[in-house]
Amino acid sequence: MVEENELLTTLKQFTGCDQLARLTRTVLLTEGSRYLAEAAECFWLFDVYASHLSGVDGNKDWFTCLKLTKTNHSASVSIEDVNGRVLAKQKIEYTDFPLTAITLYGCWAGEYWVLMLTSEY
Repeated sequence: MVEENELLTTLKQFTGCDQLARLTRTVLLTEGSRYLAEAAECFWLFDVYASHLSGVDGNKDWFTCLKLTKTNHSASVSIEDVNGRVLAKQKIEYTDFPLTAITLYGCWAGEYWVLMLTSEY
């Protein structure tokens, strides 16, 4: 697993996307989000996001935001719509996620969700 400073430095380099990777049938990852999942060994975070998006109407709530905040070895995750309305919350009892906080975006692309770093939006 990558250290926090190295991870933050590398994540800043992702500012767009040429290739998408499939996470589930209806969820794709950008290059930056895939790098995060692999480098921080946190595919679980994207699974959490995808599982909550399965109940969201993308035509109505086309933009979502996942916010993770870590305290010690636990974390809280919230998913909000474009207006800041909380769509879902989840407590993570234990995590070794290297960052104390991160925000990810999810955008509806007509047939699937694209999960991305904020710098890739």
